[in-house]
Amino acid sequence: MTAATHSTLFPQVPDSADAVLEGLDPEQREVATALRGPVCVLAGAGTGKTRAITHRIAYGVRAGILQPSSVLAVTFTNRAAGEMRGRLRQLGASGVQARTFHSAALRQLQYFWPKAIGGSLPRLVDRKIQLVADAAAACRIRLDRGELRDATAEIEWSKVTQTVPADYAPAAAKAGRETPRDPAEIAQLYAAYEDLKRARSVIDFEDVLLLTVAVLQDRHDVAQQVRAQYQHFVVDEYQDVSPLQQRLLELWLGDRDDLCVVGDASQTIYSFTGATPDHLLDFRGRHPGATVVKLVRDYRSTPQVVHLANGLLAQARGRAADHRLELVSQRPAGPEPVYTEYTDEPAEAEGAARRIRELIDAGVPAAEIAVLFRTNSQSETYEQALADIGVPYQLRGAERFFDRPEVRKAGSALRAAARFGGNDSLLDEAVDLPSQVRAVLSGEGWTTQPPAGSGAVRERWESLAALVSLAQDFAAARTGATLSDLVVELDERAGAQHAPTVQGVTLASLHSAKGLEWDVVFLVGVAEGMMPITYAKTDEQIEEERRLLYVGVTRAREHLHLSWALARSPGGRPSRRPSRFLKGLRPGSGTAAAGRTATGGAGGGVERGFRGGGGGAAVTAPRRARRTPARCRVCGRTLTDAGEMKLMRCEGCPSDMDEGVYERLCEWRAVQAQRSGQPAFCVFTDKTLVAIAESVPEDERDLARIPGVGARKLNRYGAEVLAICAGQEGVGLDEDG
Repeated sequence: MTAATHSTLFPQVPDSADAVLEGLDPEQREVATALRGPVCVLAGAGTGKTRAITHRIAYGVRAGILQPSSVLAVTFTNRAAGEMRGRLRQLGASGVQARTFHSAALRQLQYFWPKAIGGSLPRLVDRKIQLVADAAAACRIRLDRGELRDATAEIEWSKVTQTVPADYAPAAAKAGRETPRDPAEIAQLYAAYEDLKRARSVIDFEDVLLLTVAVLQDRHDVAQQVRAQYQHFVVDEYQDVSPLQQRLLELWLGDRDDLCVVGDASQTIYSFTGATPDHLLDFRGRHPGATVVKLVRDYRSTPQVVHLANGLLAQARGRAADHRLELVSQRPAGPEPVYTEYTDEPAEAEGAARRIRELIDAGVPAAEIAVLFRTNSQSETYEQALADIGVPYQLRGAERFFDRPEVRKAGSALRAAARFGGNDSLLDEAVDLPSQVRAVLSGEGWTTQPPAGSGAVRERWESLAALVSLAQDFAAARTGATLSDLVVELDERAGAQHAPTVQGVTLASLHSAKGLEWDVVFLVGVAEGMMPITYAKTDEQIEEERRLLYVGVTRAREHLHLSWALARSPGGRPSRRPSRFLKGLRPGSGTAAAGRTATGGAGGGVERGFRGGGGGAAVTAPRRARRTPARCRVCGRTLTDAGEMKLMRCEGCPSDMDEGVYERLCEWRAVQAQRSGQPAFCVFTDKTLVAIAESVPEDERDLARIPGVGARKLNRYGAEVLAICAGQEGVGLDEDG
């Protein structure tokens, strides 16, 4: 459950721009009113970062400073993007684009593909795991189910870090990755996977970003059109940006700096997918004039929960730890965290289930309770324990709410009632919207009292009950709302996967719990070998496990239970120990490991950008130097066409291209494209090859001056291109390469 759904679901729209700022704390107000230039928001867990950035956008729109259509807000999940759109709509800022990186890139790619590439965009595959399985079969590599999943993850990591198959093995070794098979086999599988995609004319989600980057890099006119559309960017969860996403963001921005990023290095828990906090931590270095706002007022958790969270990070090491934020709870005191040791895992699950039963009987809603674990394989034990004691539950990351059969069927029934309800006797006695919804859904299996037990029948009832509850909130917020209005709301929520709250205890992995919160959280399996996980070997991996536990702790508003088992199964040897991360924090565990003091974190506040000059006058940081106009190297005319700028001459001016060099470059490019599994234009475009063959550069400095040869391509291809230009034969064309 999110903070948005914990408060009023449908608040009234503020009547003015100034009203948008009401209720913000001083730091949040700084975020909301800093509308120009680069802004970096370092936001601790529970400090209201989404509130701050949505109010920032809404204030800019309502004050007439920002045009809604010129703002692009990007985040990492469809749910988060849907929630952001909903909040902006409630603040009177409709029309702002709030999307995931992939959604925004796919939209642009679909629009520009016919113009930039020609034809229609290849079909996008939803799940790549079957393609990976087919590629493994083609390579005669046998993978079990777990290895197949892990190999797929390796391919995804390679693509978001812009690593081609030939470079996979050294890149994986440098990153310290635990590969599921020999790196050479993974590289072979990766190459076969790319070949298979090309043969079947399909692309995957990572290709969406790669191809969008390629188009924006190589087509100046397309990049200019995108930049003309979007002038202001907001990036949420910036600590989770991958190198590929960062490159896309840079291409969207061009040489502008109207960018607001929001993140917390202490919540970096997705490095295995290619995410890195470096972009967040280096932001001030890249933008010396940036305004940095630190949000540390924690509105979510009690001082007791916050104290434990701060204590966890006080022992942390590494670069992210150097930039940690010291949270300050804004809530009244609550109960101390509870630590419990069990003899074995089934006993731990049964103990948690009994305590949950007691909480529900005492009036705590089931939807306000969560059980969080390190791996999905731990879920089954807790599912069984809750079912045995008659407690309803829902699995986070399982089938999406609006995809459930009973929800689809209920939506159809509500839609039909909205159209033809006047002829339905079932609605004759329904006097308002909630009673109409109850009447319609009673025909689908909803009853005023839940069925006994916690099986499939109870799960279906919980889904329908969530729709009934949503209708009640919707009607309370919008006087005179009709069944048709509710259907529109449900359609919008389905498109954004913004599900209503289901009345059941949430079972979720720590990774999938990111961004959520509950009144009561049970952190289970907090033992060595599970937290940190066994395969976390390096210092960096251990620190990410610590941050993962920190994320779990900060999901709790009031009650926090941490537990571990001494043995895996009944009668097993009690050899396990509680997690090292709890040393010095739980009662009786001795002193904390050497690290930072518990009060050494950064406080809240605002840091202005670079200032200089005399007389007290504020001077903004020097901006990037303007580029001089591109001129034709033959006639000297100023060039504006993207193709002419790449050639560095007018199309009509005579070409002095070396045909032999051009032909060898084309042959070489075809081989490189085949090896990397990318279209040829992703290596170099035709215009770039022509420009190289015309200028025939002698060294890297000359080659770097040619448009289309950036630092990355210069580093990767420069030596071979210069060798071809020098007349060396067969460069890069051998099959063993």
